[in-house]
Amino acid sequence: MPQLLGEKVRFLRAQRQITQVELAQRLGLARQGYISNIEAGRKVPSLDVLVQIADLFGVTTDYLLRDAIPVGVGETR
Repeated sequence: MPQLLGEKVRFLRAQRQITQVELAQRLGLARQGYISNIEAGRKVPSLDVLVQIADLFGVTTDYLLRDAIPVGVGETR
């Protein structure tokens, strides 16, 4: 699992002032706990959820998955 994935999701969510509950709702997820687990590095999102996160925040999946790309650098498409 990419080490920075959770940190990047947290950064993007905070940058847009979206709560974990709001993000879960926008992604059609039943629980906010799933977002919390992703951000904490305890869960790896499915490919479908990963693509939805990238689309929602206007970033590439490469940005989310590649640890070589630092948090906050080059995050927009």
